[in-house]
Amino acid sequence: MSTICETFFKGVKVKRLDDEGNSVNVYNKPVVVQLEYDPKGMLVKITEESEQKEFIVCKGSEFARVGRKGIIFKLSTETLLLTFASDEDSNQFTDAVMKIKADKSASVFSERTEESSASQYFQFYGYLSQQQNMMQDFIRTSTYQKAILDNPIDFSGKVILDVGAGSGILSFFAQQSGAKRVYAVEASSIAVHAAKLVAANNVDDVIKVLSGKIEEIQLPEQVDVIISEPMGYMLLNERMLETFLHAKKFLKPGGKMFPSRGDLHVAPFTDEALYMEQFNKVNFWYQEYFHGVNLSSLRNPAMTEYFRQPIVDTFDINICTAKTQRHIIDFQTAHETDLHRIEIPLEFHMLQSGTVHGLAFWFDVAFIGSNVTVWLSTAPTQPLTHWYQVRCLLSQPIFAKQGQLLTGRVLMVANAKQSYDLTIEVKIEGTNTVSSNTLDLKNPYFRYTGVTPAPPPGNTHTSPSEDYWAQMDLAGARQAVNLVNGVIVDGLGHVSLDSGPPAHAHQQPNIHQGSIPATGRREKGSSGSPAPPTSSATSLPFNQLIGGAVSLVRLGGQSSSS
Repeated sequence: MSTICETFFKGVKVKRLDDEGNSVNVYNKPVVVQLEYDPKGMLVKITEESEQKEFIVCKGSEFARVGRKGIIFKLSTETLLLTFASDEDSNQFTDAVMKIKADKSASVFSERTEESSASQYFQFYGYLSQQQNMMQDFIRTSTYQKAILDNPIDFSGKVILDVGAGSGILSFFAQQSGAKRVYAVEASSIAVHAAKLVAANNVDDVIKVLSGKIEEIQLPEQVDVIISEPMGYMLLNERMLETFLHAKKFLKPGGKMFPSRGDLHVAPFTDEALYMEQFNKVNFWYQEYFHGVNLSSLRNPAMTEYFRQPIVDTFDINICTAKTQRHIIDFQTAHETDLHRIEIPLEFHMLQSGTVHGLAFWFDVAFIGSNVTVWLSTAPTQPLTHWYQVRCLLSQPIFAKQGQLLTGRVLMVANAKQSYDLTIEVKIEGTNTVSSNTLDLKNPYFRYTGVTPAPPPGNTHTSPSEDYWAQMDLAGARQAVNLVNGVIVDGLGHVSLDSGPPAHAHQQPNIHQGSIPATGRREKGSSGSPAPPTSSATSLPFNQLIGGAVSLVRLGGQSSSS
């Protein structure tokens, strides 16, 4: 078990050595050397205005002691000699380095994950900006808090493990619910910031931030509840769910998993515009005179690559041509190896005729507590989250009629890139019509633009023009009725301040949806003119400042995962 602590060594002299062993001072005075946790081992930092340096000490690092107080590091770009102020400091620093070098254990995580993928993954989640993006997902964060606070029986006086704690926000929720102790385990460098948050909020007597991977650390005791936010795109991307399930080695018999269950929903969809958008991307590679170069030999590989990309965005539920099928993963009972190969048989009864362009995916997770069960959904019918939804295109669309049976399968095979190789196959029963595709879940196309998705064409069964004028006629009739009663009300329900008897001392304010002050009245100012209404939590500008609006209003086709 490695608790988070930053170690500082003062009065360190730093020299740079050339190829012949000659040395020159890097700084004109002794500096402070700082040690921090890093997923690869240990981060050494020197923060000086003249020249900032940082390098990672890992198992493969080359170093040697020089005399009693000196240590030489051979880095990729230079060789540094660090001379410490005392024998004690030199010994403490060397012990920290030797501990990293001596760790030869091969964990479950390292065996299943490419080193380059793990490095990129932990670097990504080490940024405060990425933690902010997830925390600002109002649906995600508020649902977790409510699930924890509404089940006090499961948390009050209990020992909790937070897997992949990130900023530590879930650990804070557990502490708010009365937890006796919370172990917040985080493998990225964000663990240092989480420890600062815990200390700044004076809850370090409850929350203990531990640096390291769940597969590699040890806890001093078993826990009552494991909390985590391990879901990625399509529920399974990033393979964090396996780490969540691996953590059950620390769970007491009868302990709870929060979330307790995950449902992956699958449905066929029709979207001609999306299909043609991907198809037309390959037109670039049809050019035979691109700056004098014939690109056409790459058009087939380009087509394959574009269609191997799962599409991350949102859509109108009406593009789905059949009821979803659900694949359930019970986190209480499932083993991490159950997620290495997942095969989902498909059987859809078509509810409408049309072209099937692919399969749409989203997920729900349930927090099954002793008091209440709370659901977090990423369905297209629910408020948008940073997970969006995912669509996988078929290589060749197929036409299916209402009432026909569409069968097939989804095969997900885990890979060392912390993701899945995905195969989808569909067939119209009783015919020879078959289509399939293979996709790389690690390489999605982020298509979300912030624009509300339009419903599929052909579902309007009355004249929109006539409907509009009928509404305007109705609004005019209502205004005429209100004029008779002496009150002018426009078609939006706004009350005019100029209407009504002039003798009234207090007028009703101009009421607008979502901006009604708590009192429902304005107070007059000293000049006799109405004072502006105060803002409320239901006003539109206020809501734009909360609930993840910063990350969800417009992403310009870019996003990120958990």
